Amino acid sequence: MEKIQMVDLKGQYTKIKLSIDSAIADCIDNTAFINGPQVKVFAENLAAYLNVHYVIPCANGTDALQIAMMAIGLERGDEVIVPAFTYVATAEVIGLLGLVPVMVDVDSQSFNITADIIRAAISPKTKAIVPVHLFGQCADMAAIMEVAKEHHLYVIEDTAQALGADYTFPDNTTTKAGTIGDIGCTSFFPSKNLGCYGDGGALFTNSEELANKIRMIANHGQVKKYVHKYIGINSRLDTIQAAILNVKLGHLDSYKVARQAAAAYYDKQLGNLQGLTIPARSKNSSHVFHQYTLIVNNYKRDELKHYLENKGIPAMIYYPIPLNEQEAFSQIGRVVGTLSVTRQLCGDVLSLPIHTEMLQEQLDYIVDSIRSFFK
Repeated sequence: MEKIQMVDLKGQYTKIKLSIDSAIADCIDNTAFINGPQVKVFAENLAAYLNVHYVIPCANGTDALQIAMMAIGLERGDEVIVPAFTYVATAEVIGLLGLVPVMVDVDSQSFNITADIIRAAISPKTKAIVPVHLFGQCADMAAIMEVAKEHHLYVIEDTAQALGADYTFPDNTTTKAGTIGDIGCTSFFPSKNLGCYGDGGALFTNSEELANKIRMIANHGQVKKYVHKYIGINSRLDTIQAAILNVKLGHLDSYKVARQAAAAYYDKQLGNLQGLTIPARSKNSSHVFHQYTLIVNNYKRDELKHYLENKGIPAMIYYPIPLNEQEAFSQIGRVVGTLSVTRQLCGDVLSLPIHTEMLQEQLDYIVDSIRSFFK
């Protein structure tokens, strides 16, 4: 049996090697390494896939979040609501800009923030909400957008883990993750569902005004060369990475199907196992399974992780420490409530290998190993 990996980037590359190599060679032949034509083509193709008016590529997902915060014109001391159960980048950029991250709990089933949780955290200083579509499915955006509209708040979607997921509104209309709020942000880190071979990111919006401002901020605040309207940053998607992403975008839906098939097998084999809770499915969102994350009961998470690793099965903890317990936020954040669900999840969650190249024998081995642990 081949070595089991959390993500098999080599295997994925091998299947599309000719297309990838050709795309990279074209970039090198043309020597347009910055803002080459492939960047514009990729932005247009991703916009078409997402059915959103504007896609602005940038250097990475963290930059995307920072640029989004800058584009909506927040001022020092303004509050931004974020889940405490997420990767640090979501709140890190808030602190960098002198804003206040308001850290809230998440739903115990979806692991996402909810409208009710947000509503309880709103203060006169609240200006924005960042729903994180964690592990591959959307937060309940219809309800969140209602709260945002009621309180005149911006919504910045962090869709780094859910690109390609579909959200269904109460009227049965469907749209892609990241295209519902004012701005959507994503990362193209190599292990993401749509990943490049380095760093990359993008922002999405249906607002022409925001799109124009985002483009300027990402390019030193320039209206045109040497004319700077805003204080900006330098955040560009390399042409080679755009070319790679353009190839992989054509496979994104098949990658999604492969991940969903692996997840369905895990569900079937582990769903009735005492001691585990398999990932819940939202009634409003499809799940693209950036991670397949279990809840391990009875304080056996670390024991199971160690057991699997000894059998050659990698397993990861996303995330072991909530944001509110990180020293970096001790002086700048505001915490709402006890965050009891977040604390529980940090102690109980465990993510299994899931990727586009998983073999049946690998899945069988993982499932058999987990079953043997709980005998």
